[in-house]
Amino acid sequence: MDRRELAGFLRSRRDRARPDDAGFAAGGRRQTPGLRRAEVALLAGISVDYYIRLEQGRGPRPSAQVLAALGRALRLTGDETRYLLGFAAPPPAPAPAEVPANVLRLLDRLDGVPAMVINACYDVLAWNRMLTALIGDLAQAPPERRNTLRWLFGGPLEGARLELARRCVADLRASGRYPADPAVRAIVAELSAASPEFAGMWAAREIEVQRTITKRAVHPVAGELELDCEILPVPGGEHRVVLYTAAPGSASERGLQKLRGT
Repeated sequence: MDRRELAGFLRSRRDRARPDDAGFAAGGRRQTPGLRRAEVALLAGISVDYYIRLEQGRGPRPSAQVLAALGRALRLTGDETRYLLGFAAPPPAPAPAEVPANVLRLLDRLDGVPAMVINACYDVLAWNRMLTALIGDLAQAPPERRNTLRWLFGGPLEGARLELARRCVADLRASGRYPADPAVRAIVAELSAASPEFAGMWAAREIEVQRTITKRAVHPVAGELELDCEILPVPGGEHRVVLYTAAPGSASERGLQKLRGT
């Protein structure tokens, strides 16, 4: 268990918590806008000393019951609670890089839907013909450039791109693979050093598993596109299948049909 990560996460969520939501007076001589340590301990049913040691990165590994109680006390979201409970479990083992054969067959059969497979680091590991028609031939790019995070933080961040970057960083943190997974640790270190925007987002410790993202773009063949990006986990590992779909009968669906014919 990484006690430093747990301590930082608990401090960030305690600072965010609203005292009045927990039944405490918001005024008075508070040194923080959030809850006091003693208030969190009271709500979670643990001793103040034990909670202080958790925030200081000391003490034994907390049980799942203690972490669940802290999640309720801090009013965490479902994704945040699952992330917190991960500290009670052994760190996840590094997943094999190979994409399962059945997933590769699935990509080939999706001849009308752009699709790709990514890992926890946002490396693009496999893709189908429709994705090539949508974004270009990834085979022409070196493997280190086939990474969504490097692409996002390699250019100006504003508008929809800024929001997408924020959500991807929150998803990377939510995977629970940092810092135990060497590949995740390496890309966090690389982007933190290269991009102040990434470093700031990572330090914010946002937790949000990405499931559906709407993307808008103008394609030279398909025209204006508004696509729903569905992110589906592959059971038994860290791989995820990313599908780009359009609303039935929409101009974006007709645009995808044009790409299918190219």
